[in-house]
Amino acid sequence: MQTYLNGDVVFYAGGSGQPEKGAKTIFFVHGAGMDHSVWVMPARYFARHGYRVVAFDLPGHGQSGGQALASIDGMADWLAQLMAHLRESDTQETTVVGHSMGTLISLSLAARQGEQLDRLVLLGTSSPMPVTPLLLDAARDNHHAAIDMANTWSHGRRSLMGVSDNPGTSNLNMGERLLERVSDGVYHADLAACNDFDASDYPPIARPTLIMIGDQDKMTPARAGLKVASNVPGAQVLHLNNCGHSMLSEQPNAVLDGLSNFILGTADRVLEV
Repeated sequence: MQTYLNGDVVFYAGGSGQPEKGAKTIFFVHGAGMDHSVWVMPARYFARHGYRVVAFDLPGHGQSGGQALASIDGMADWLAQLMAHLRESDTQETTVVGHSMGTLISLSLAARQGEQLDRLVLLGTSSPMPVTPLLLDAARDNHHAAIDMANTWSHGRRSLMGVSDNPGTSNLNMGERLLERVSDGVYHADLAACNDFDASDYPPIARPTLIMIGDQDKMTPARAGLKVASNVPGAQVLHLNNCGHSMLSEQPNAVLDGLSNFILGTADRVLEV
């Protein structure tokens, strides 16, 4: 599906659902260099549970037009515009789910425009989210080394050895192909925005929040996710074992279970799988 925002095409997937008017809505926010396709499994799941799903491509990513935005706050403001543009009623319950860079966008939105959402889920988060100069320089040059570094660091030991919970697939190869689809300059813009992100002046987040942490995550280490959780009052934490940063492909069932428990209202404790 597509719509138009600020004169540019915005593509989003709806999980093949047919929600009723005013249905509860979930916005899925992808990470740096990625697109809506990372959310296929949860998008379909929640669409089949009656939710209105909006798994969108950020500007300049995937099938969306426009230029990649230069700052996390700018991306969050753009998301707020998209949410207002697609909103069907003022009382519509809204959940925002972000991964990696998408968690920073979600944090910015929740802290500065908290009235836009009812609950928040952060997968693989860190605040701040520093990026090594080696990776930034390679991305600036549109060199494949940037993809190689980020993709390797994003996967846990099982994926690096070729093990996958999805039969016949390679998580490592899938991650590489996803990043290879990004247009020149976009990956660097995303990484630079992450590196420049500063939430020190944000007010506290006052929305129910779930944070998922991979025990083998090298991009946003577990300790960084726990630090974010400590700064969000009442945040729940889901620990994913044998999992790196690419948790949507490495632990898809555990991630989906965590999302389902939290969003459908049955999660009332810290979870560990």
